[in-house]
Amino acid sequence: MPADDEGATIMVKLDDILHDRRMTLTELADRVGLTLANLSILKTGKAKAIRFSTLAAICRELDCQPGDLLSFDSQAGQ
Repeated sequence: MPADDEGATIMVKLDDILHDRRMTLTELADRVGLTLANLSILKTGKAKAIRFSTLAAICRELDCQPGDLLSFDSQAGQ
């Protein structure tokens, strides 16, 4: 899911990783101590920022690296 900023796009691949791990968004929210609403905003790419502590907690629970969750596409907004 995209989050646009001046023509570049950060893609959030949380949905794919949750599917691969057979984990629901609700389960992840409970494990990392976030509201379902806030995690949903991140999942849909509508988040404007993410705290490193939140990113670390998500990576810990999903056994992944930040680069597995996020990617950068400089051409997406053009």
